[in-house]
Amino acid sequence: MPETSSPSLPRPVAIDLFSGAGGLSLGFEMGGFDVISAVEYDPVHAATHLYNFPLTDTLCRDVRQLSAEDLRSSARRGWRNHNPEAEEWDGALDVLIGGPSCQGFSVMGKQDEDDDRNRLIFEFVRFVEELRPKMFVMENVPGFLGARFSELRKEAFDRLQAAGYQITGTDKTLLATDYGVPQKRRRVVVVGSRTGTSPMSPTRTVDVPVTVAEAFLGLPDLDDYADLGVDQVILSDLDRNRLINLRNPYLNSLYSESAGYLAHPRVQDNKVLTGCKVTVHKSTSIERFEATAQGAVESVSRAYRLDESKPALTLRAGTGRERGAFSASRPLHPRSPRVITVREAARLHSFPDWFRFHTTNWHGHRQIGNAVPPLLARAVAASILDALSLDARAVNRTAVTIGQAALLSMSPTTAAQWFEADDDEVPRTRARQQKDRKGQIDYSSAQSVGERFVA
Repeated sequence: MPETSSPSLPRPVAIDLFSGAGGLSLGFEMGGFDVISAVEYDPVHAATHLYNFPLTDTLCRDVRQLSAEDLRSSARRGWRNHNPEAEEWDGALDVLIGGPSCQGFSVMGKQDEDDDRNRLIFEFVRFVEELRPKMFVMENVPGFLGARFSELRKEAFDRLQAAGYQITGTDKTLLATDYGVPQKRRRVVVVGSRTGTSPMSPTRTVDVPVTVAEAFLGLPDLDDYADLGVDQVILSDLDRNRLINLRNPYLNSLYSESAGYLAHPRVQDNKVLTGCKVTVHKSTSIERFEATAQGAVESVSRAYRLDESKPALTLRAGTGRERGAFSASRPLHPRSPRVITVREAARLHSFPDWFRFHTTNWHGHRQIGNAVPPLLARAVAASILDALSLDARAVNRTAVTIGQAALLSMSPTTAAQWFEADDDEVPRTRARQQKDRKGQIDYSSAQSVGERFVA
């Protein structure tokens, strides 16, 4: 249990549906909310969320099989973790946040209006109707606003309005670079309120976009370290001091020393830097990468090389196990002839260095590509606080010791067992789905999830 210097006034509370590794959770915590419960059906992502948010009650469940009372019970446990000296949670929820699965809407995919995952938006709507939060925030990809999904949107928005919510953000996207994220990433952010106060769009927080060079400042030269086949490196004293002391406005915004940063500080070993596993490329690939100019696309892998004088393009997640577990193309490092590491991707997504991801590159990059950039989420959280006339700065912030490292290296099966998740509530491989439909798949030949990126 974390230590506090004095009893804390409870902070505003949020519940995160479809939480993934926790980009939206972190942004709202940065903005002054306590995320008391989170739901994620992929056990690997749920384990990563639990590691980084040990005070949050993280459920590994399929929201379609989750009741409102299940979620309230989880929230009560999370409330107690955050407020050990306060009275029991009274059930009042300030904001429900979440990003229902977006693959069916994504312009990078097939934009399949019959994709079952598109219906998950109605599970979010159901919990809004049943939990009655003061406000809600629903994030999705720009493709969600496409004409082919107009009927789906109308049905969802009609239900939300019938439940008494004023809705904004239904016809525009937010650009992450406007909020200090060094990445050209657009997202739809639909906000609803039943307080009578119409929520405003988040205020732009930077005038000049943050560049790749600014995002990578202070990161060590990984060529100086012998074993790059592991997730973490033990930093030399020189690199540790550089990592701590080389700061710019962007990096300062990710840490508790910055003005307006309201997340709970994390207790960590600052000599350890994770997410540093380097992808091993063939010599022919290295030659092609070296010949690729910054900002250009490499002709064979179709990977683009980061231009360190500009923000990155959108980082992609690839597909989940249920869709074949394919990696999205990862951008090339601007100076080294290789694809970027998980930690470098995290810097481009506005995750602080204490935030850890699964130790395999495939899971780590997918967790980042699926996440809402925390600084974008933080700006949204600030607009929610304003609409609710709340001042989270009046409360104490509890120092949090991050979770057990074993959570970050679990296989999907082990993670599911950790959460005691039911088989019918966790993702299935495409092979298993085909067997369920046809009864003809030999499991001995089914491909397992692992490192599948080849450059």
